[in-house]
Amino acid sequence: MPVPIFTHPDCLRHDPGPGHPETPARLGVLLEQARAHLGVEVREAGAGSIDDLVDIHPRPYLDSLRAMSARGGGALFLDTVLNDASWAAVLGATGAVRAAVDYAHEGLGHAFAAVRPPGHHALASRGMGFCLVSNALIAARRAQRAGRDRVLIIDWDVHHGNGTQALMEQDPTIRYVSLHQHPWYPGTGMAEERGAGNVFNVPRGPGAPPERYVTDLWAAVAASTTGWRPDLVLVSAGFDAMLGDPLGGFTLEPAHYADLTRRLRERLPHAPIVGLLEGGYIPARLADGVLAHVLALA
Repeated sequence: MPVPIFTHPDCLRHDPGPGHPETPARLGVLLEQARAHLGVEVREAGAGSIDDLVDIHPRPYLDSLRAMSARGGGALFLDTVLNDASWAAVLGATGAVRAAVDYAHEGLGHAFAAVRPPGHHALASRGMGFCLVSNALIAARRAQRAGRDRVLIIDWDVHHGNGTQALMEQDPTIRYVSLHQHPWYPGTGMAEERGAGNVFNVPRGPGAPPERYVTDLWAAVAASTTGWRPDLVLVSAGFDAMLGDPLGGFTLEPAHYADLTRRLRERLPHAPIVGLLEGGYIPARLADGVLAHVLALA
């Protein structure tokens, strides 16, 4: 059965402006390639609502995003920019994330949410690093409300998910594993950052053989799941750790993501896997990475 890729058309309307790397083409090329592939099925989700967000982000912050978008947009930081469609994109992404989690929770299989803007840098009351809200925490809390109490988040984006870590590091029901380049933006994610014993950071320098990154990430996944059985696995699936990405210096290829995905399925056969799109800034390469990951879920 084809693996579903959930998305929402408003995710294509968020546009930080000319020359910005987080371009709508990232998602557009991915969806075009996915629709042409027999092994996946692109599904349009309904939009989410602010009620899906308020247990993660304070209402005043969400209201400020909505108001800024309604005014035509603006900049939270130099790299984090809204336009008039950004709030609609946030709700569209929330709906796609929600649909992917519900699909997995209902026992229908693994799933992927092809969404933008990305989310793993978003703090509770502050967007940064192209991110406005935390898609990973939206997914985790949705699953927990449905009864999947333990959630493992694996983040293989080349940048550390400082927002994800900040939002969950004192919550023992969630574990977070991150492989990321260091030193690199945002400058967080050292190995000694352990939260409540539930954070497993793997900071590594650029330019190493890809097998080293895979081996080191897998060792952290194994450590995080020894004696701890997750009910759901979320993958913060950035593909800017691939060779040649302009915003990273790692050396992975699509086959490495497929291998990691298969290993996850074998180690945690009881736990559905939901991938959430994060970074990756060469659209064609991003599409190749996503499809390798999604097809390995089949």
